[in-house]
Amino acid sequence: MEVRRLGSTGLKISRLGLGCGNFGGIGSAPAFYGMGESEAQAFDLMDRAVDAGINFFDTADAYGGGRSETFIGNWIKARGSAVRERVLLGSKVFNPVGPGPNDRGLSRRHILRQIDASLSRLRTDRLDMYLIHEPDPETPLEETLDALDTIVREGKVLYVGASNIEAWRLARALWISDARGLARFEWVQNSYSLLDRAAEQEMFPLCADREVGFTAFSPLAGGWLTGKYRAEEPYPAGSRMTLRPEPYRGFERRAIFDGLASLSGEALARGVTMSALALAWVLRHARVDAAIVGPRRPDQLDDAVSALGVELTDGDVARLAKLFPQIDG
Repeated sequence: MEVRRLGSTGLKISRLGLGCGNFGGIGSAPAFYGMGESEAQAFDLMDRAVDAGINFFDTADAYGGGRSETFIGNWIKARGSAVRERVLLGSKVFNPVGPGPNDRGLSRRHILRQIDASLSRLRTDRLDMYLIHEPDPETPLEETLDALDTIVREGKVLYVGASNIEAWRLARALWISDARGLARFEWVQNSYSLLDRAAEQEMFPLCADREVGFTAFSPLAGGWLTGKYRAEEPYPAGSRMTLRPEPYRGFERRAIFDGLASLSGEALARGVTMSALALAWVLRHARVDAAIVGPRRPDQLDDAVSALGVELTDGDVARLAKLFPQIDG
């Protein structure tokens, strides 16, 4: 498994990270708590990931109502300290973890409470990587960055980053950290795929200029780039389009389905799956340090790993991007 330095840090991460958002639930939505992978299924996926050379796991305090972190913590306890030292643990804070008005967001109170709760569930004394799950417009950036700096200085977190953040807000956060001598966002974790190229416009140039790392989530666009969705065919039971389709309604266009058909042909000609080809395209970008994959089964994880062996020229990258000309970002 190839590794890459995360931004300007000394941390080495595998090109693929294991997304644990479906452990014990489906993302952070309370309606889906208890769904997704069982603890036994999660153990199988984590075992397979480590065997494949994946060295970082991505979760969040709200995934499955805390079940995702609990499953990972139980796995670490079962597998022993040697595995803990091999795996970089990353979690996130922002989404609601309770009914109260202070049970969400990026206030100092919430961050200091949630880091301890995450550490307890994960059965560890530190998080190697910690992300704000998204910006909190109701809390000053200064307050959030000061709280993150506190937990870094306390040794509870080693590196902090930001997910679902805009370029302008990242630039402001970096300026605040520089001016105040606070721990800064060392990497961004935003959506990036053949169907979502927004990061190319402002985020990638900013990351390059400030030596900020980038990890891509949803590199398969919520399953749209796997071939499971076809024009004029019902969506598979249990897929995102049957459970929480709202984020992906914009893809329900003839141009997208035509592009998917062409991508399928490109993959067939290479003897690889659509998902492997689409993931290889994401990893080919110079600014992408790693991609987060969220397999539901071990064979899907194996398919993701196979993407690392797909070689693409600059011409291939440009041609595949043109399959979806309506996706500008």
